[in-house]
Amino acid sequence: MTLVDRRRPARGEPEGLLVLFHGRGTDEHDLFPLLDVFDPDRRLLGVTPRGPLSMPPGGAHWYVVREIGYPDPGTFRPTFERGARYLDELAAETDVSPERTVLGGFSQGAVMTFAFGLAQGRPRPAGLIALSGFMPTVPGFELDLEPPLPPVAIGHGTYDPIMDVSWGRHAKETLERAGANVLYRESPLPHTIDPRFAAELAGFVANALKVRA
Repeated sequence: MTLVDRRRPARGEPEGLLVLFHGRGTDEHDLFPLLDVFDPDRRLLGVTPRGPLSMPPGGAHWYVVREIGYPDPGTFRPTFERGARYLDELAAETDVSPERTVLGGFSQGAVMTFAFGLAQGRPRPAGLIALSGFMPTVPGFELDLEPPLPPVAIGHGTYDPIMDVSWGRHAKETLERAGANVLYRESPLPHTIDPRFAAELAGFVANALKVRA
């Protein structure tokens, strides 16, 4: 595979895929526990890939951070291409189409979720989950916001000191203007995942894939 990953099997024949992308400086183990939160009945094959870059202060990364909202093009574009190939390989290996796949992530992983799920020329997934992230602006890279768009769940901390809550609000407004169905939750928290919203996302995932929660 193009990326290293960790997998949680479904209890039976998978009814779909749930792929979660970690944040800056962690790895494929960080969001692994959320697979059971988002898919408590284990109807889906859960996968957590590792970002391809290693740099200070340690852990894995998806791109170099120079300015929030604007990923470094020299690292973002190669990561996007590598991650897109990984998702294509995963679909072929598992025989689960993008239309049966929910993509999600936290922080840098949320940025990559928007990129992989909405980039021009990429297949539409069943749904997107973006936690404490932003829609990326990168020269030579474009998001395709033409309808139909997949349902999107966005969660953001009102007191996030790393990625200001305005980024979450902007993503919500942009997607709603484009016609997307957006589930938005803002929590009185810093740069972290609200466990109450995480529990709510089990219903979002089940509805996106039309499986019984």
